[in-house]
Amino acid sequence: MLGTKKDPLTVSTEWDVIILGAGAAGLMCAMTAGSRRRRVLVLDHAARAGEKIRVSGGGHCNFTNLHAGSRHYLSENPRFCQTALRAYAPRDFIALVDRYAIRHFDKGDGAIFCTGAADDIVAMLLDECRKHRVTFLQETAIRRVERDQEGFLVRTSRGDWHGAALVVALGGRSMPKLGATGLGCEIARQFGLRVIPERPGLAPLLLGPESGPGWGALAGISLRARAMCGTTGFTDAMLFTHRGLSGPAILRLSSHWRPGTELLIDLAPEIDLFAHLPSVRQTHPRQAASSALGRFLPGRLACHLAARAGVDGHLAEIGNQRLRALTDTVHRLRLLPAGTGGYGRAEVTVGGVDTLQLDPGTMACRTIAGLYFIGEVVDVTGCLGGFNLQWAWSSGYVAGQAV
Repeated sequence: MLGTKKDPLTVSTEWDVIILGAGAAGLMCAMTAGSRRRRVLVLDHAARAGEKIRVSGGGHCNFTNLHAGSRHYLSENPRFCQTALRAYAPRDFIALVDRYAIRHFDKGDGAIFCTGAADDIVAMLLDECRKHRVTFLQETAIRRVERDQEGFLVRTSRGDWHGAALVVALGGRSMPKLGATGLGCEIARQFGLRVIPERPGLAPLLLGPESGPGWGALAGISLRARAMCGTTGFTDAMLFTHRGLSGPAILRLSSHWRPGTELLIDLAPEIDLFAHLPSVRQTHPRQAASSALGRFLPGRLACHLAARAGVDGHLAEIGNQRLRALTDTVHRLRLLPAGTGGYGRAEVTVGGVDTLQLDPGTMACRTIAGLYFIGEVVDVTGCLGGFNLQWAWSSGYVAGQAV
């Protein structure tokens, strides 16, 4: 509480490091800087620290991925993230988790989840911060940031605080219900830094009239598919929703999708339907085309695709040319999304502070001494599967070692 004799906030407003944002990157930076005996103050407008950590991984926190490397990150400067990822690798964070006896498991493809709740990870980070005397001010609105000869002055709803170094760990615009804003990039622009235009990432894609009618009737159908956008593609589960498409394959692709770009989707990537349907026609000539397709796809989807391809009737009545048109509808389905689900449905924000202006080994601004940007506010966006949290740990760690 403020106002007690033991509260350092009542003694001095001078800090070695002020961190804006008590999310994953901010917490890692705070505990790391604190371990170096730096006087650290963390300011955040949320009531609790680590809110996005708590909802990650469906509440089980997919806290890292063993395969984290530059090829799993989207950035205008793709190799930028390598230095931090090497300085603080997935195994380093797993070692911290193990010291706290937090049980975890590999869900596949290197994605590591908590066996219990994501709250365990938040509690661990906060405990590390307490050990190193990090001070937190939650429910504190940041009104203005100013620079002077000695460092940075942060004007807030709970007073003005001065720090020799300022770390911006405010994240992106995704998940506004949890308090996400664009303040981090606004601060970057205030100091004259270039910001790569932001857009929602790891978000569902919406289907409009251009993609044809009836897709909403398929809501709830999930299957393994390969979805492509230009030369980028992912093979994973895909889900039809009332408004469009979701599931891991689509979420991963959404970070690369741009408005006006068509999707190419293979709904049966592990099988060549044209190699199988002729034999079905030979053994079951009276079977309807949609029923034959239903041998390989969910029934409702098979009926929708047969109608879309204009192929109806018994297999005996369908020649190879029409059969090819039917299988092409399955293997080469073309859809034009009307947009994404927006920041409200996005897990991350693509874009952010241009990495060419930052030192990859410290996350320090090259042109303004004492200013750092870490985590999601930077133009480094990970794939689905724990990569974004690992970037938060790694970028937060190297900044914490430098401030």
